[in-house]
Amino acid sequence: MAQMGFFDLSDRYASLDAKCDPLVKIDAVVPWEEFRPTLEQVWRKPDAERKSRAGRKPIDAIVIFKALVLSALYNLSDDQIEYQVRDRLSFMRFLGLGLEDRVPDAKTVWLYREGLAQAGLAEELFRQFDGHLARQGYIARGGQILDASIVAVPRNHNTREENRAIKNGEVPEDWADKPAKRSQKDVDARWTKKHGKSHYGYKNHVNVDRKHKLVRRWHVSNAALHDSQAVDHLLMRGNTGAGVWADAAYRSEEMEGKLRNRKLKSHIHRKGKRGKPLTEQAKGSNRTKSKVRVRVEHVFGAQTNDMGGTLVRTIGIARAKARIGMKNLAYNMRRLVQLRRINPCPA
Repeated sequence: MAQMGFFDLSDRYASLDAKCDPLVKIDAVVPWEEFRPTLEQVWRKPDAERKSRAGRKPIDAIVIFKALVLSALYNLSDDQIEYQVRDRLSFMRFLGLGLEDRVPDAKTVWLYREGLAQAGLAEELFRQFDGHLARQGYIARGGQILDASIVAVPRNHNTREENRAIKNGEVPEDWADKPAKRSQKDVDARWTKKHGKSHYGYKNHVNVDRKHKLVRRWHVSNAALHDSQAVDHLLMRGNTGAGVWADAAYRSEEMEGKLRNRKLKSHIHRKGKRGKPLTEQAKGSNRTKSKVRVRVEHVFGAQTNDMGGTLVRTIGIARAKARIGMKNLAYNMRRLVQLRRINPCPA
């Protein structure tokens, strides 16, 4: 086998460009260096706290952050991230690595993500990119669309007594003496039912703006929390439109009162009651509202079908927030590329 030369690698990259490598476009629209101060405050000790400068140099914060973005874009495990970066030229180029450079291994990726999760910085990184979107002209416009999607996690096989203790906020008695078993149990995730089918995990509650179809606010809860209970985390004042769209699960007098107090206009679906079905006029109104509300389903559809799914392989809500938050951030990065293509100069 002939040894690959510099021009051979350039030809490979040129062929990737000819096929419109999506990672090149994402790399071009994201201001990566703006994230560095936030990342390094978690991932690097201050100079005064370092005992020695000897040893292997840490991986650059932007390189590892890009690896986490890749994980979110394609829903890859840490082992898969290491393998794919080694195997795929497009991933290697996205991280800014050459064939001779050190690739972040699975353990390193896990440690950096763990630091991000424990510091709760996913929301801060998301807000920073939202600020970049606003500076580029993509401010929240046209009103707010609220919805939630179930995010599955590997199921726990507990006894009824263990589940009862977990729901009461307690740790089952026999787990105290079995730390290895306890570490593999997710006591934050919950069961819920949707359309007659049981689901186990968390919920990704989002606020999507009507104009640009970008995620503007998000909140992570266990799957059992009712969608309407996350509204206070989602509603925002910065949207240029006063309308709020949501499905019938959000409809209540309390919700209508919250919207009035915030001077927002409700476009929430009406729901029928036992013995009092919806009138034809109300059904028609719901159909009209659905034409706007359906835009939020496009967001969840993109995350499920185009970004490798939403399965979270971690344990605990802190790690789930980091994973889901990065998924929402990666979606917005990907969406910005689409918006730039559709309308390079937003009004």
